[in-house]
Amino acid sequence: MELELELEKEKGAEMEMEMGMRVLVVDDSPIDRKIVEGLLKRNGNGFFKVIAVDSGLKAMELLRLNKQKSEPESLASKEINIDIILTDYCMPEMTGYDLLRAVKEQNFSRTIPVVIMSSENEPQRISRCKADGAEDFILKPLQTNDVQKLRNYANRSAKPSKLKSGTKRKMTNQLELASAMNITEWKPHLSRVVMVLKSSRLDISPYFPLACKVVVLFYAMLCLNQLLHR
Repeated sequence: MELELELEKEKGAEMEMEMGMRVLVVDDSPIDRKIVEGLLKRNGNGFFKVIAVDSGLKAMELLRLNKQKSEPESLASKEINIDIILTDYCMPEMTGYDLLRAVKEQNFSRTIPVVIMSSENEPQRISRCKADGAEDFILKPLQTNDVQKLRNYANRSAKPSKLKSGTKRKMTNQLELASAMNITEWKPHLSRVVMVLKSSRLDISPYFPLACKVVVLFYAMLCLNQLLHR
């Protein structure tokens, strides 16, 4: 039953991937927002679902980062439906760097990657953003290869712990099943080997530890071979 639940979770995560990744585009320039949105839609092959806002404050509101202390805990802990944030650096009232810091300080149920874009190539600004957790720093105008980078960042953030846990549990169960089948299948053969050794007149005591190691190694190779061919 537990394995079935894990497989259902994996299937749900795969369906979410097929539905596309939600990108929050934050830029105070309406022209730049349209350019980025068009680039993602044209080159993303339907992978990206774009949500665009014109300020860091509106992004904070969407992400529920500006919630009041008196807000109920049930609302404060609500799952965030954003998979990756693409924000301009220079914006009035709240910069992309400020938004990055706010996102990284928030305890979301999973990490939301933040990519910062700017038309100014300033090494100190780039280093500071990356040091504080930015996934990448992209120079404007965005190019087609930048879209593939965003796709890779979004894929890495798509609930890796659940997928790895489910895959690990599935492999563990398969290994246990294979081991059980091999034990049942090879038990008569191993019993015959033991009987032959016992009936032999030779003194095999010096070689017994080595023989045990050989038998164990042979059995492990059989288990691995059967597992690989499933």
